[in-house]
Amino acid sequence: MDSGARRTFVRAGLRLAGTSLAVLAAVGLTPAVAVAAPTNAQVAAARAAADAVTARIGELSAQLTAAEATVDAAHAAATIALDEYQATQAAVQVAQQESAAAQAAAAQATADLGVARSAVVAFARRSYMQGSTYPEAAALITATGPGELIERAALLEAAGTHRSDVLDTVTVLQQQAASADEVARTALVQVTVLQEAAAAALATATTAEVSARAQAAELATQQASLETELASAQAELQELVGAQAAAARTAQVAPTPPAPVDVAPAPAGNTARAGAGNSSAAQVAIDAAKSYLGTPYAWGGGGSNGPGPGQAPDLGVIGFDCSGLTQYAYEQAGISIQRNSRAQYASLPKVSSDDLQPGDLVFWATNPANPGTIHHVAIYLGNGQIVEAPESGDVVKVSPMRWGHYAGAVRPSA
Repeated sequence: MDSGARRTFVRAGLRLAGTSLAVLAAVGLTPAVAVAAPTNAQVAAARAAADAVTARIGELSAQLTAAEATVDAAHAAATIALDEYQATQAAVQVAQQESAAAQAAAAQATADLGVARSAVVAFARRSYMQGSTYPEAAALITATGPGELIERAALLEAAGTHRSDVLDTVTVLQQQAASADEVARTALVQVTVLQEAAAAALATATTAEVSARAQAAELATQQASLETELASAQAELQELVGAQAAAARTAQVAPTPPAPVDVAPAPAGNTARAGAGNSSAAQVAIDAAKSYLGTPYAWGGGGSNGPGPGQAPDLGVIGFDCSGLTQYAYEQAGISIQRNSRAQYASLPKVSSDDLQPGDLVFWATNPANPGTIHHVAIYLGNGQIVEAPESGDVVKVSPMRWGHYAGAVRPSA
């Protein structure tokens, strides 16, 4: 029997199994005299065939989910690595500012030391030109009387004290200049170390993202094949048991999306519970983010100034990554937040999932209990929606709120 004939036989068997007794009773017949009634073996075979197709649908759905999870995990790892680079790069910028300030302080200390040394040199020169390093004695000898002698002695004593102060100042300034120079040198070394760390972090993140995209490309063909087979199995099941029963069976074996639950945010950094916040500022941030709907996702791109060029492998793409979009949005509301998602989560007051308000930032992590694995952030819009820059190849868009791997939320306007 070919597959078409088998499906026709099984479908007929299942339908007859559910209706034959009622029909026979209506016409006054019994199963024993009804030639067309399916046998128990036929009914069992039909049910077994439907169960087999249902099980296959479950297997295919699980394989699709696993394939998607593999790609998501790879992208998450790459994004965490990118987040590490962005955090290190932010530290580089701070260190550069501190280094510049230290160098300026060292230059000023050196200049102050030079002025003090010049004063000492001028004193020595005057003493030499007067023929003695003790002009005080000549001043006292040439006094015309006791009164003038006392007067000059007092002035010379003051002058001597002043010269002593100048010498003390030179000593202090020498110490300060040496200390400032050491601070400047240390700051410069710190900048160099952080720059090397940032370069290494970027290389790691880039390698991870390239690998993730390669995995996604490899799985695309597999997913397409699985989806084709799944659609065929679903159509076969519908032929066997009807549309309504097929839908019920498919729902039973399909993976169930995570449902909203009351989730306390994972502790990190600022653990204060957020207050009511500023709804006007939150709306400004929402409007700013939505004004860029359709803008390309750029891996490592964008920030407080708006869309920007992405890092390789998104060189040449002008747009936002997830935390670049949220930083830009709140900058327009006059609220400065960190550039990377983990720092945004750590630095801002926390919000429970049952208290989400429009404008809150919502986060996802590979391990929701560990904020160190946060890899994505979006702006909550209310009514179960978010605005986000999701991933490479996509654009800034409004999406349904997702609860799988949800890690917590913060309120920048609080």
